Amino acid sequence: MEPIGFAAVVLSLSIPLAAIYAWYRVRKLRTEERLAAIAKGVSVPMADELPPHARSRKAAILLTAGGLGYLITFMLLARYEADAAQAAVFGVIPICVGIGYFIDAALVRREMHPSA
Repeated sequence: MEPIGFAAVVLSLSIPLAAIYAWYRVRKLRTEERLAAIAKGVSVPMADELPPHARSRKAAILLTAGGLGYLITFMLLARYEADAAQAAVFGVIPICVGIGYFIDAALVRREMHPSA
């Protein structure tokens, strides 16, 4: 196995693992800090959890914007390289998933606030 290929495989697997560990560690430290403050009798405000429709809406915006950016980028590249148009088609996938999240956000909001 060539050293460059080996390095690419190791880095592509270790970077996501490092990000997951960092997220876990930060969350654990926040929890420990909150528990220590509660043990001392300090009033600790709880972070407001986003309602389900807000989480769906946020994911929808990110996926749709990312998909559109991907699609536009490869469509612009297709002006110079004809094969780039085939890659642009894959931008439709996150756009459709984002639209699905928008629909989910609307349905969850409707369930939370039923009209009389």
